[in-house]
Amino acid sequence: MDEFRTLSMFESRAQAIVPPDALAYAIGGSASEATLQRNRQALQHLAIEQRVLQGVRSIDTRTSFLDLELPSPIIVCPMGGMYRFHPEGDVEMARGATRDGSMTTVAGGAQGLDKIAAAASGPLIFQLYWLGDRDWVRDRLQQVADAGDRFKAFCLTVDAAAYSRRERDIVLGMAPRRATPLPDTQSALTWDDVDWARTQLALPFGLKGIMTAEDAALALAHGVDFIWVSNHGGRQLDDGRATIDALAEIAAEVGGRVPLIVDSGFRRGTDAIKALALGATLVAFGRTALWGLAVGGADGVQKVLQILNDELVINMKLAGQRSTRQLTPTALRRVDASGFALPGVVRVAANGVQLPLVG
Repeated sequence: MDEFRTLSMFESRAQAIVPPDALAYAIGGSASEATLQRNRQALQHLAIEQRVLQGVRSIDTRTSFLDLELPSPIIVCPMGGMYRFHPEGDVEMARGATRDGSMTTVAGGAQGLDKIAAAASGPLIFQLYWLGDRDWVRDRLQQVADAGDRFKAFCLTVDAAAYSRRERDIVLGMAPRRATPLPDTQSALTWDDVDWARTQLALPFGLKGIMTAEDAALALAHGVDFIWVSNHGGRQLDDGRATIDALAEIAAEVGGRVPLIVDSGFRRGTDAIKALALGATLVAFGRTALWGLAVGGADGVQKVLQILNDELVINMKLAGQRSTRQLTPTALRRVDASGFALPGVVRVAANGVQLPLVG
């Protein structure tokens, strides 16, 4: 891994060795890919304020999530089909992402949960797709329980009421190759199913795919332990909002009552600073970690996360910020496409809370 010194080197190498159909799956979004593009554009419209002479020799990146103490707020989000990028994809991702005690997420379709848990050195979150009746869900969650105590939480993905049209996949003929179509079980889900699911495993429970303050309020009313702000990496709803744009109003609605995870579009350590400043507890990276997996398995994942955390620390120092837990919206300034600063407060949420920086 010594020859791979930058994130772009990992991405370039991965895109050269990953088969075209797997690459399309990794980099693509739904239909017009407007949501995919907005995830990056919205982050690029946020600039980090530079403060100086703040005494930043030591940077504290530790964070608390539920009852867990983690060395960094950067984690890896769940991704399906990792076997396309490494023969032992799920196992190697867990091995590499948790080597320093950090947390990672296990995708709902992963097989061999006991093997994945045995490879991990840190806590795991299980991500559940509802792909059957309640008996099917109960059996799947029992597999999580049987895999041991590495699993510290689980979440239900709720933004998959339909499988989106992913045109890169369609062009390459991937959609017709699915041997068994996914069952249409997630379109029927309601809040009653959330209430039932959270009782099926004695672990903290969250919802992944929340994108509005209204749904965040409902999630709290139904007793979730954490909320995961996500638009599925731009791979589900076409022409939706960027997650960084939704984060501030959701954080205002939640008011610190439960931790927030955010993903979709995050590529750099500086992106993590922006999300943490707007209220995230943890920032989940997907494609960036996938490039590390494709290039070097667990070692590649670890190296990519090391670079991300190095970027986080370096830019915290340059921004005059000493602790990731103490970041606030004042660390950011919204800029237009030309890089010019815009007014700090651009709108007011329905509950009357001013939302800085994000329109």
